[in-house]
Amino acid sequence: MTSANQPAKQDGANSLAVGDDASDSPCIGVCTTLYDEICQGCGRTLGEVSNWVFFSQEEKEVVWKRIRADGTAMRFQRQNKEGT
Repeated sequence: MTSANQPAKQDGANSLAVGDDASDSPCIGVCTTLYDEICQGCGRTLGEVSNWVFFSQEEKEVVWKRIRADGTAMRFQRQNKEGT
């Protein structure tokens, strides 16, 4: 429990703003799926997005590995620009 003077710690709180890797979810709040079933913001399929909260940690890691390897989602473009 936190006191009134101290905000609760929020791990991954900047994930939507910067697309960091500290978040449980790859979501960056830019949800768009034009002409296919892959979100251009995070790189997940529509099924992965809608079922993410039900995935085991192992299932999430498989998705993270795939979208990192692909690297085309806006999430990774943001990280590349910020790291340059």
